[in-house]
Amino acid sequence: MTAHTNVGVRLGALQPHLTALSELEVSETTTENLEGHDVVFLALPHGASAFWAEKLGPDVLVIDCGADFRLTSAEDWQKYYGGNHAGTWPYGLPELPGQREILAAAKRIAVPGCYPTGVTLALAPAVATDLTDGHDIVVVAASGTSGAGKAAKPHLLGSEVMGSVSAYSVGGTHRHIPEILQNLRALGADDPTMSFTPLLAPMPRGILSTCTVPLFPDVDDQLVRRAYQEFYTDEPFVKVLPEGQWPATAWVSGSNDVLLQVCVDAGTKRLVVVSAIDNLTKGTAGNAVQSMNIALGLPETTGLTMAAVAP
Repeated sequence: MTAHTNVGVRLGALQPHLTALSELEVSETTTENLEGHDVVFLALPHGASAFWAEKLGPDVLVIDCGADFRLTSAEDWQKYYGGNHAGTWPYGLPELPGQREILAAAKRIAVPGCYPTGVTLALAPAVATDLTDGHDIVVVAASGTSGAGKAAKPHLLGSEVMGSVSAYSVGGTHRHIPEILQNLRALGADDPTMSFTPLLAPMPRGILSTCTVPLFPDVDDQLVRRAYQEFYTDEPFVKVLPEGQWPATAWVSGSNDVLLQVCVDAGTKRLVVVSAIDNLTKGTAGNAVQSMNIALGLPETTGLTMAAVAP
């Protein structure tokens, strides 16, 4: 375990819930401390991962939880993040068609963002099975405060958040938009378009995404449900709920699960998909461990729970 400002601090003082590792002392992030390991996870500010990745040899499995290597387009990187594009690594979302084979041979993996995980998995069956062309997608997604990190920020104080929901990065400005569209193109959408509005909800963790998109004329409820059930039938972490039961973030808290529900809005002929994930597990760390397991040839579910801690 390495860090920058917390060098020399006991891990138990920073993460007291990790009782088995509480006496571990945080080391300085140096090449000497990182090299020689089988796996290195990078959890750094945007733009900082490339430097350390270059220091590690080709035999080390490097998994980046930041955004540096997610995007294939240098133009998108410069527009939404700024600076030089570091490149593109295999994408750590195993549920995308063909992705497990890519990850199994990878030594560098870019873990998806939390919103792209929930939205991509909500829309993937509809796009991949030609229920829609991906035009005019509308997504409203509510996230807990942990999505903004641990730094103290006035608008994330309990007194500011409790009893209030607010929108942010409105009008196509959120950094995860190009990542979601990139995923939809990989699934078969020629020119997807999306209006994405994120919400800050008064909860510590979880993301609930409501996604709607126009359907082709002959698509009905039964066809949609069958497509989703078949697409995810062998997935250990993605579950399509029984008809009429809608996901809630509490049902995935602490687990690597993705809960989905689908229906067709008959009045507008739009597909409605709601997904629930825990942004701190399947949204980031869970995806990282899941991808690591595949790359190392371990059972994919190793170390990952499919049982939430609440309710």
